[in-house]
Amino acid sequence: MRRITSLSPQQTMVRAAVVTVLFVLGQTGHSANDAQSDEFQVAVGQRQLFLDDHGIAEIKDLRRTMHRPAKRGAVIRSPQPTKTIQTRTAPVWDEEAGLYKIWVITVDDNLWQSKDGLHWTPGPKTNMPIMLAAYDPLDSDPARRFKAPLLNRGFATSPRGVIWKQLELPKIPSSDEGNFSFDAERGLFIHTVKRGGKYGRSVALATSKDFETWDDFGVVFQSDDEDQVRGKKHIAQRRSDATLQQNFYDDPKVYNVDVYNMGVFRYEGLYIGMPAMFHAVGPVPNYPNTDGFHLIQLACSRDLKHWHRQGDRQTFIGPSRIDSGAYDLTQILPPSAPVVRDDELWFYYTGLKWRSTFKYIGKFPNGEHEPIPGRDRDGGAICLAVLRRDGFVSLDAGEDAGHVVTEPLAIMGEKLFVNANARGGELRCEILNEQGEVVASSEYFTDDFARKELAWEQGKPASLNGQKVSLRFSLRNAQIYSYWLE
Repeated sequence: MRRITSLSPQQTMVRAAVVTVLFVLGQTGHSANDAQSDEFQVAVGQRQLFLDDHGIAEIKDLRRTMHRPAKRGAVIRSPQPTKTIQTRTAPVWDEEAGLYKIWVITVDDNLWQSKDGLHWTPGPKTNMPIMLAAYDPLDSDPARRFKAPLLNRGFATSPRGVIWKQLELPKIPSSDEGNFSFDAERGLFIHTVKRGGKYGRSVALATSKDFETWDDFGVVFQSDDEDQVRGKKHIAQRRSDATLQQNFYDDPKVYNVDVYNMGVFRYEGLYIGMPAMFHAVGPVPNYPNTDGFHLIQLACSRDLKHWHRQGDRQTFIGPSRIDSGAYDLTQILPPSAPVVRDDELWFYYTGLKWRSTFKYIGKFPNGEHEPIPGRDRDGGAICLAVLRRDGFVSLDAGEDAGHVVTEPLAIMGEKLFVNANARGGELRCEILNEQGEVVASSEYFTDDFARKELAWEQGKPASLNGQKVSLRFSLRNAQIYSYWLE
């Protein structure tokens, strides 16, 4: 694993102000724009990704391709072999302390700290268990900079994330799962919780501007009939693959797919959701739950209420192989947001080897159980997966060239940047006026850069500042992930 030792909020953007992720769209066609306003706008510095069709007028001879993050393995292992270690939050950057901080559950040490995001040690003892937390750089009161929902109990604040004060606020009703993030662009706290739906566990969502008054939208995301059809195929595929960890119990009568947890966060103008789809495969005797496994998918929304599956419901983070030495063999719980490190997105997520290390033999809840043969108790860890920045989805062209044309926009800024891979091919941008005439053309780009300023052979964006134009990106044997103006 490449070690990154440089550390600053500018590099990490791990402050909840800008922690973000992308999602993917795996279809080749497109439909009506899911826009927040009738007019397409491109703010200076805001990256435009090809996620949905917002801001896109035409796509021709290009396909959308989903890219999964590369797993880097466990970065925090349990110091107590009889207990797994899990998280439901993302690391935050404490600028004053010069440390990353992350809160974990199911072990005695609640707070962990790191200087580089790779090497973690237990931090000071917290005065209450914290499951979800975020850093709010916008709060004028330093004693309230760290904020946490106390799942199904209320809310708390802290100056450093160690000593917490519970607030006298009503709870957001939930079961035993939740997630939390902060959208600094809108000053919006986003709290997802587990509630019931048609097929079982579902995701409800609440937001707040002041961390005191909450708007509860109710259930906004749940599994559907199509998930049940695909779920049976996923179960069959897993059971036929000897390289994957098999569940201890199996009974087709209880096969079911629901949503165990979902992290939601803002990235470059829209919201990304990472639902953990739980596939139930069999009942556990004398225990009111089921054996099963998780597959993490991706979804997007522009209003936090209406969500669209991406990548044709493909798996974004799935199980590792038995012989890999990894922890994420069966249960995978999603990150609430990634850490942005230079040109990479770092995802911290929970990986568990099994749904359970024990076989229940007594009458629940007496807790009588025995270890399942062959299952050691070092069963869980906080894992890291790394993705190219803006790298969830690309628009791709093969030997036959294709293009994408944006909706008309007012040029703001003097430079146009792309995140693209045109090594072995070519990419160029043309700027079109309202009559569709080319008023500027870039030089051909033939390399692979996550951040590349385009050079111009005819005209340039600076000379068109404030004018209404469209951008046409033409590709051959190339991929484009995003573009933006500075």
